[in-house]
Amino acid sequence: MSAVLYVHNDETQIAEFLQAVMRVLEDNFEHSEIICVNDYSHDSSVDIVRKISKQAKSTTITVLNMSHFHGIEAAMNAGVDLAIGDFVLEFDTCVPDFAATEIMRVYQRSLEGYDIVSASPDKKQRFTSKLFYKVFNRFTDYPYQLGTERFRVLSRRVINRISSMNKSVPYRKALYANCGLKTANIRYQAVNVRGVKNDETERRYRTDLAVNSMILFTGLGYQFAVTMTVLMMLVAIAVAIYSAVVYLFSTPVAGWTTTIFFMSFAFFGLFGILSIIIKYLQILVDLVFRRKKYSFESIEKMGGN
Repeated sequence: MSAVLYVHNDETQIAEFLQAVMRVLEDNFEHSEIICVNDYSHDSSVDIVRKISKQAKSTTITVLNMSHFHGIEAAMNAGVDLAIGDFVLEFDTCVPDFAATEIMRVYQRSLEGYDIVSASPDKKQRFTSKLFYKVFNRFTDYPYQLGTERFRVLSRRVINRISSMNKSVPYRKALYANCGLKTANIRYQAVNVRGVKNDETERRYRTDLAVNSMILFTGLGYQFAVTMTVLMMLVAIAVAIYSAVVYLFSTPVAGWTTTIFFMSFAFFGLFGILSIIIKYLQILVDLVFRRKKYSFESIEKMGGN
């Protein structure tokens, strides 16, 4: 079993969290590893990890120091690439708001045939998170609805499939939801509830990540662009009709009607070309980021001697 922890300026909570994870792994697995991905922390988080690692018995603790701030997605990808376990636990935050027993509860659920099992706190979401997931789920057709998650367990099959789908994973949860493998979610009663505090760099990163994910993984941007294009084409037609009415029932300035007709035709053609370009870009995004040509959950061979 491997566990990957995202660490970024977590000196106030990393000790308690790391010790809890280490105890669970050592009590339940003969061999395990914990990979702490240090995403360019400026506090004493790494020093605390080094100190806690001296208490490890059968667990190997590795610190992966990123060369600069990468953000949670790229940093966790680096940690998962380094992991060697048949199952990998991903901890997106070091906030210890769940009982340690929840880790094994999630793992046991994965043994029931689920390749991805996530754990979500049973508490009220922040307004921004709730809005993001509501819009994201509205404009995607994924069988699994995304939401706030604290950690998840991945089978090796998931990791291999995601790697074959895309070497650069801009938003892991979207790919997990769309990889075609069995997914489950477990909700737990939050304990020691604490707010997740992000510094200014991380807040900007998460805002950019939300916007980029909306554009890359949902049809929101495409539908908005098409709607505006059609609206502007209708405006061009309306202007052309207006200029014709003015020409028939009044005496416009010489050349005005011709100019308006030409501009209306030109803008109509321009927005028509723009709609084709938008569709072309949407197809490229779909091919590069969203999904493989096909995906399957399992293969069964039956009969024959």
